[in-house]
Amino acid sequence: MRFTRQKLSTTLLLGTAVALVFAAPDFALAQSNDEAAEQDVTLDALVIETESYSAKAPVEGYVAKQSSTGSKTDTPIEEIPQSVSVIGREEMDNLGVDKADEALRYTAGVFSQPYGSDTDTNWFFIRGFDATQTGTYLNGLQNYAYGFGAFKIDAYNLERIEVLRGAASVLYGSTNPGGMVNYVSKRPTSDPLKQMEFSVTENGKLGTGIDFSDQLSESAAYRLTGNFTNGEEQVDENEGFQGSIAPSFLWNPNDDTSLTMLSSFTFVDGQHNGGLGFLPYSGTVVDASYGKIDPDTNFTEPSLDKDMRRQVMLGYELEHNIDDSLTFRQNARLGHANIHEVYYYPNGYVTNSTDLKRVGFEHRTKMTSVGLDNQLEKKFATGKFDHTLLGGLDYKYYQIDHTQLSQSWPATATSVSPVNPVYGAAQPALAAYTDQEIAMNQVGFYAQDQIRFGDGWITTLNGRYDYITTDASDPISTYNNYQDTEGEWSGRAGLAYTFDMGLTPYVSASTFFNPVLGSSSNSVFIPETGEQYEAGLKYVPQNFDGLFTVAVFDLTRQNVVTGSFQNERQLGEVNSRGIELEAKANLTENLLLSASATAYDIEVTKDEDTSIIGKQPVIVPTEMASLGLDYTFRQGMLNGLRLGGGVRYQGASYADESNQYEVPSATVLDAGIGYEVKDTWKLSLNVSNLLDKEYVAGCKSVNSCGYGEGRAALLKLTLNM
Repeated sequence: MRFTRQKLSTTLLLGTAVALVFAAPDFALAQSNDEAAEQDVTLDALVIETESYSAKAPVEGYVAKQSSTGSKTDTPIEEIPQSVSVIGREEMDNLGVDKADEALRYTAGVFSQPYGSDTDTNWFFIRGFDATQTGTYLNGLQNYAYGFGAFKIDAYNLERIEVLRGAASVLYGSTNPGGMVNYVSKRPTSDPLKQMEFSVTENGKLGTGIDFSDQLSESAAYRLTGNFTNGEEQVDENEGFQGSIAPSFLWNPNDDTSLTMLSSFTFVDGQHNGGLGFLPYSGTVVDASYGKIDPDTNFTEPSLDKDMRRQVMLGYELEHNIDDSLTFRQNARLGHANIHEVYYYPNGYVTNSTDLKRVGFEHRTKMTSVGLDNQLEKKFATGKFDHTLLGGLDYKYYQIDHTQLSQSWPATATSVSPVNPVYGAAQPALAAYTDQEIAMNQVGFYAQDQIRFGDGWITTLNGRYDYITTDASDPISTYNNYQDTEGEWSGRAGLAYTFDMGLTPYVSASTFFNPVLGSSSNSVFIPETGEQYEAGLKYVPQNFDGLFTVAVFDLTRQNVVTGSFQNERQLGEVNSRGIELEAKANLTENLLLSASATAYDIEVTKDEDTSIIGKQPVIVPTEMASLGLDYTFRQGMLNGLRLGGGVRYQGASYADESNQYEVPSATVLDAGIGYEVKDTWKLSLNVSNLLDKEYVAGCKSVNSCGYGEGRAALLKLTLNM
């Protein structure tokens, strides 16, 4: 698929057209002001909770005060007995974030983009465990994924990204054991907002962003955000159109009730990076006889490649204060996506040759998800104990209907040169090996009591029970047919003490579970389970705005699936323990800081293959560190000039379970510069991997390695109308 200049310009024209539609009433009003001056009507300001301490509000600088991700109630971050990180809109903009997983590069305990830049998936590991499919949430409701059925979230439509590290089942039910990422959407604002953004990358990908918000009446307001891009990515032939628009609406009929409607519509029509995460160890990490594969090489078939997505998400958040101490909340979302992908990728070398074997793959996936969370929060006192009691009932539904096709492997594999691929050769027919429909229902009951007493003590007690049913059918393969019913308990207990000088030590213990879809010749897979122990310190300085955290933890994940496809066994166990340090600070009005350091000891403690017990799992590095600084001049001749920079380090990892093939460590530099005329316009240039460091980000096997993203520049002009 080729994109002409006319198609590229469509991106900008579409954004401009939408802007004019919403700006037109203002122009018309300005023209009629002289004729109807006596009839001017001024609306009373709609009160919207957007203070920096609100868990859904914009973050001032780099330091968030509150979070609801770790407690489901608006709670100061230092009072949550687990590690929590928040990346706000300003930090995302200063980093030049073009994709949500890029925002997590400076976050402790998170390894993002393990296979490099992937245009259709936000990849990340938390505390050593892959959270990409079962650890992502949007506004507190899970974006569950299975196979290739995952929802795409556009970073432009987000106000903040929150990371809760460690077990979260006690609040959210089934979820990744290492932690979760909660995307928080932009919402209607108190003040009118009319903003447009135009961007271009070093490869010529053009983008238009729109962000409008205003009152509709004394009790209602709207916001419309959207992002549209078109053009090429870093890898050859990896190009396409992506568009996402997210309308939201706020209604406050009275002081005690608010209803926020949240929606998004996403459209993708593009081509893949054929080879992302599928390159051989020899030829990427180490030289092959021909040297190394160029990171920009694409091994797909451009004339056959297809990346199509149609996605819609509709939801709401209702909150009602029954009285001064009792609040009811209901959050709900319906999501649906229709995805069709075709691509070709390498899978090892042809025997006695330097050519790569190439496999063709296609899938057609339709998925529907429903999330509903009912909460009742009561604040009361018993003697000298102040309680914030939360009770809830939530429901999750995930249904996927997917067909996967491939060629007969390896008999019909085509070969391709690793240094000079030639496109256009005839490809073998693809045949379906999966035609499966899965429906999963989960109902959970939970309770939490946050107890404050003794001038600084905070105890957090949680309990939860979940009931899960799964039904899978596949007329092609009996291996994909199964039914299961499971019930699981989870719990958490935390204790903290807040000193007057801002220091809060804490300890916590929690259990978790995570359903595993699939079965073996023995039985249906049961949920993964395990426990986590964590202790830490959180420090809020008194003389400047900051949050400093350190946490040590011991996390055990049980019932891990091991073995190869159609020969899997649920015998594995992995232990992850380590230390995480993070600093977020608005050191002055001008100078902002983000820093982190992570050190893990991750090992397999049980497996069907006893030779890998004690070994480190593949892909994940055990050391990571980052430091970012951003300075803005606010007076004098340089007033409005912003300078930023950062350094990121990832330690060594392994490409095989026996730990014979090491992937070396890497350090990359980032930089940014911008100039702003306040309330008028802003121009910024961000460059990640400034020195164009060539390195392998991670390998899941010796035939599946991915280069880290090379130098990427993003030039952006923001206009306030």
